[in-house]
Amino acid sequence: MAGKFEIFNDKAGEFRFRLKAGNGEIILASEGYAQKAGAENGIASVKSNAPNDDRYERKETKSGGHMFNLKASNGQVIGTSESYTTASARDNGIDSVKRNAPDARVEDLT
Repeated sequence: MAGKFEIFNDKAGEFRFRLKAGNGEIILASEGYAQKAGAENGIASVKSNAPNDDRYERKETKSGGHMFNLKASNGQVIGTSESYTTASARDNGIDSVKRNAPDARVEDLT
């Protein structure tokens, strides 16, 4: 099963998106947007930037975990991963975004 983006409203009423792998696991999540169009533009940006390894910022969390941000060409963060226990698991998450994002369908849950 292929990956998909979901657009949804958070508790504050903002629009957000998440990218889920084929197994249903969330592999990337967005910030909140005031308008649905912002979330839709964010998805388009993820699709176009995901294949480019230079767009991934690999980080270590304060608690010693590993995570990544996907950034647009202007340096703005367009998606953030969960925290992984190892750098290898984080890198597998990046590979999953690269594989799933470009052709993922969009499901509107709003």
